[in-house]
Amino acid sequence: MPDKQQISKKVTAILVYGRLPLVFLGMLCAIAVMWTRSPFLYTLGVVFLFVSMSFDLVDGWFAARFSPNLTFAHLAERIMDKIVYSIIFPLVAVGVMWRLIFISPGHTRPELLHAIFILILCVIVLIRDNFAHFIRGFAIQKGQEPELREFTRLRTVVAAPVGALLYAHAFYVPHDSGSILYSWVSWLGNLPLRTLFIIEIIFLVINFGSIAGYCRKYGTYCLDGICDDDDLLRRKILSFFPNSLTVMNAAMGLLAVFFAYQGRVKEAYLFLIGAAMFDKLDGALARKLGLTEPLDDHPAKISLGSILDDVADAVSFCIAPAWIFYITLSDSQNVFVLNLPIVFAALFYAVLGIGRLVYFTLDKNPIPGFFKGMPTPGAALLVTAPLIMFSQSVLDEPLMIYFWGVFCFVTIITAAVFMNLYPIRYLHLGRFVGRHPWFGRLTFLVLLSAFTPYFGYVSFLYMLLYFFSPLITWRINPDDAARETKV
Repeated sequence: MPDKQQISKKVTAILVYGRLPLVFLGMLCAIAVMWTRSPFLYTLGVVFLFVSMSFDLVDGWFAARFSPNLTFAHLAERIMDKIVYSIIFPLVAVGVMWRLIFISPGHTRPELLHAIFILILCVIVLIRDNFAHFIRGFAIQKGQEPELREFTRLRTVVAAPVGALLYAHAFYVPHDSGSILYSWVSWLGNLPLRTLFIIEIIFLVINFGSIAGYCRKYGTYCLDGICDDDDLLRRKILSFFPNSLTVMNAAMGLLAVFFAYQGRVKEAYLFLIGAAMFDKLDGALARKLGLTEPLDDHPAKISLGSILDDVADAVSFCIAPAWIFYITLSDSQNVFVLNLPIVFAALFYAVLGIGRLVYFTLDKNPIPGFFKGMPTPGAALLVTAPLIMFSQSVLDEPLMIYFWGVFCFVTIITAAVFMNLYPIRYLHLGRFVGRHPWFGRLTFLVLLSAFTPYFGYVSFLYMLLYFFSPLITWRINPDDAARETKV
């Protein structure tokens, strides 16, 4: 038994520390590929990265079972993560530019957009990694040991696989070879841009969500070390975090419009999902940090945070969906669709959506845990989902263009009206997910359909269920609906 335990400790050490030489060898192979364009070195580098990824997926489990010092094992694991990601993601950023210049000199605008997007993604990953290390340090200084396994950590779930996949794409070398291994690796290097965009957008949203999670979990320790007893300074610093998430909400809406201009409605829809996530996170973070409670007995009627939140919601959930609707239908060049009052429908939705936000802000008698009328994030996702089917029909099913055009037109008008039917009560979906984690996991499964041609159908069905949900959820007690976590 002791011999088996000793072997397990050696295996643990190999898994935890063996990733660094593997990634370093992958970097050397990448440099050699840029110089020689050797298919063999490209294949070898990808193999190194995928072996390292495999180590990354199991090293934590081995460390928890067989390490004699559990705290040190997890610390070593985090250090390895930091070093490995500091190598992989800058390397990938260089590689996509190299591929653009030397492998695809006649690149298209979507390929250029993809290279720029990967560069931004790599920067965000490194920022997230360093921010997590920084804010976790305050908790350690205060004597609070951080949790060893955290939901917000990207390491085990997505970071290593995405890094390996982007490496395979960035350093792809075309070659006519009979090697089975090269054919598998080159298939990864030739994934369609649409698939890569979907993976990268989800990864980007997870990164920002992880930053928000760390702020929520360790932000108090950080402020205790900076502000001492100055409550006003503490509040000003605290307000930065939810306000930043609110700005990201608006940025996601603008990115959705930008991708819609490129004809990528599915990616635009994913950005709107990201905007809805940030809209949930900024409110939850503000309540967690106590920013919703005034410091004195004479609170200001209008605050910067509420104004910023309304502006972000107007951009992401009122203006952006209307804009995407107009772009998608007007670019179809279908005579029957162009005869529809597209401009009127877009303006009608945007104006009524902004009117609904004004009512929500001025409402003196809100119902805890419920929205009066359909909330703007839900309406935005309901309106945009059929546009995915419409864009697919333009490419694949010309006979269905008019049907989906009329369907999208009816949907946007209906959503605009239901946003302002205030007697109808819609459940706060974000808080419902917080109380029922299983529903969040089910929602994640819905997102996985983004890699299939049925993503638009699944998303619309999901939002249609929410559209009709007041028929059931109106019976829920408001006190229960207002809770954000399980009892």
